[in-house]
Amino acid sequence: MAETQNQNTAPEQDLNQLLKVRREKLAVLQENGKDPFRITKFDVTHHSAEIKENFEQLEGKQVTVAGRVMSKRVMGKASFCNVQDIQGNIQSYVARDSIGEEPYADFKKYDVGDIVGIKGEVFKTKTGEISIHAAEVTLLSKSLQILPEKFHGLTNTDIRYRQRYTDLIMNAEVKKTFILRSKIISAIRRYLDGQGFMEVETPMLVANAGGAAARPFETHFNALDEDVKLRISLELYLKRLIVGGLERVYEIGRVFRNEGLDTRHNPEFTLMELYQAYTDYHGMMDLTENLYRYVAKEVLGTTSITYNGIEMDLGKPFERITMVDAVKKYAGVDFNGISSDEEAKKAAKEHKIEFEERHKKGDILNLFFEEYVEEHLVQPTFVMDHPVEISPLTKKKPENPDYVERFEFFMNGWEMANAYSELNDPIDQRERFAAQEEAFAAGDEEANHTDEDFLNALEIGMPPTGGIGFGIDRMVMLLTDSPAIRDVLLFPTMKTLGKENQ
Repeated sequence: MAETQNQNTAPEQDLNQLLKVRREKLAVLQENGKDPFRITKFDVTHHSAEIKENFEQLEGKQVTVAGRVMSKRVMGKASFCNVQDIQGNIQSYVARDSIGEEPYADFKKYDVGDIVGIKGEVFKTKTGEISIHAAEVTLLSKSLQILPEKFHGLTNTDIRYRQRYTDLIMNAEVKKTFILRSKIISAIRRYLDGQGFMEVETPMLVANAGGAAARPFETHFNALDEDVKLRISLELYLKRLIVGGLERVYEIGRVFRNEGLDTRHNPEFTLMELYQAYTDYHGMMDLTENLYRYVAKEVLGTTSITYNGIEMDLGKPFERITMVDAVKKYAGVDFNGISSDEEAKKAAKEHKIEFEERHKKGDILNLFFEEYVEEHLVQPTFVMDHPVEISPLTKKKPENPDYVERFEFFMNGWEMANAYSELNDPIDQRERFAAQEEAFAAGDEEANHTDEDFLNALEIGMPPTGGIGFGIDRMVMLLTDSPAIRDVLLFPTMKTLGKENQ
């Protein structure tokens, strides 16, 4: 009898022998002129879910499907097999008298994991299962490996991420997550395109990796004999396009940050940034609120989402609170009453918040925020008006220049987006870059460096502009109820095999 799904779990069987048998089967097929790898195409007319959803129209009609054999039951002159395609699974009834004696003999030797094409009529079995009565079965690809039976149940989830192709085969929920990810990004594009934004592309290899507080990856460009960096942000090039007169631009692309791995961080991740001339950070708040509602409604059909058992409502107006008020609310410390760096450091010591000697009042306000506030921001919340010390590319508040027109968008205690009224004063920007250079010299490896070409662009003149950066991966995590960023990246960063314990 041909190998069946149950044989995959039989511990007494020698795996190497099973693999050898598969290769022997392939060799026989090739010797008999039936090499599946010589087949170049197969015309598919329907998919599994489509057939099941339209059974009344398709009953008794001929369809052609293709997919992977996930199980097989051979019963003398007739057999059943279950074929999986992108939409799900469908059963096929394969009888010797329907497909012919020689093709049936071949079919009995097919293995779980093989890819087949089936042509036949749609019908319903006596037990009520919608199936295909095969008239032709074509082997399209021979699987030379053994599929695990319950891949998602493996305790070593590391293998799931390393062999995502197997994970996608064995786990329908994983496939669903990545289909939803694609739909989320498509919905974002539809929304922005409908708002008059233009999608653009900017360089990944840059001389100066600016626009965010992060350590870059560095490499060497042989042709020019120059050291270059992988971008950490999309910001500075997109702003150049605003200077050039492209009033609404966005980019969705990979950025790279030389930092650690955890449930919310991967060194390469998908960022979306957009910039709109003649608006400010309030305009960016409105856009963010409308975009999130639109995407949730389009992809999930609801503005109420649940993550890890917690319901979040995107339908209600998002809360808006200043960073100072948030720290006052959750930490009981009013930074409006703190007038110097020394007073801020004293408050930090009293609350056992660690800081560095170079930190100023604004830095310490942010440390209080991270320690006391973030975890409470579960429902959609805009935290506004950050200190100038941590916002080197943001326009100051005219009535209070210690703070800037910036917000961070939070859900589930996570930062989901970061937005500014963009700094367009080239003189102020040069001073901010100088402060960042001092911070770098004092040991801040994530500080920005002066970008002379960007300063030149600002001197040409940039209109008042609102800008925002969205973490696409975290958005997908929330909308798909995925526990870790690795669950929404098809191929997350992994340590090279053999070096895991080094």
